[in-house]
Amino acid sequence: MRLLIIEDDMETAADLMKGLQESGHVSEHAATGTNGLQRAKTGAYDALIVDRMLPGLDGLSLVRQLRADGINTPVLFLTALADVDDRVMGLQSGGDDYLAKPFAFAELLARVHAIARRGTQAADMILKIADLEMDRLKRNVTRASQPIALQAREFRLLEFLMLHAGQIVTRNMLLEQVWGYHFDPQTNLIDVHMSRLRSKIDKQSSHHLIHTVRGAGYCLREPERDPD
Repeated sequence: MRLLIIEDDMETAADLMKGLQESGHVSEHAATGTNGLQRAKTGAYDALIVDRMLPGLDGLSLVRQLRADGINTPVLFLTALADVDDRVMGLQSGGDDYLAKPFAFAELLARVHAIARRGTQAADMILKIADLEMDRLKRNVTRASQPIALQAREFRLLEFLMLHAGQIVTRNMLLEQVWGYHFDPQTNLIDVHMSRLRSKIDKQSSHHLIHTVRGAGYCLREPERDPD
């Protein structure tokens, strides 16, 4: 799974990221509610782990905003507030589960798995742009019904492009959401991976789907005119 931890306690966040990595998952961290909301709005995560008390924007307001914007990524609330009323408020705001601090990591992991399964069942796992199709659950990609073998990073890159089909995706967005970098390493990392992805997606077709938007980034869109 790909998870976003929105937690201002750095020690707690570090422990969670370490445990999730050891369990075979990819996790990212946002230390404020404002930054967490910005990242969560991409819809690029299987689940969110959200602290109730956050600087900038509290957890309840964060999740309410996500739901209002149509982002239904499953949310597990973490909080030191364990009263029944607090749990009810968390669920009413749009959270899927609630775990009081302190907690056992094994229980947290089980709860995250549970809400992610519900999210997977509810979400659209098939992405389709023109004759390009991705099964996010089976991790399969085809174009014109022909299978395309992608490496893990290429799959995540294409998935992000397809989730934002028709939109301009900037280099910074790709660095943060696909590589987890919060700075530009000043390398041709994205160019290399995009070139490989294009060679697999567009090489055998007369209609290119992945386009470079000069000075802005990239866009995956339905073919409307001759290839670039």
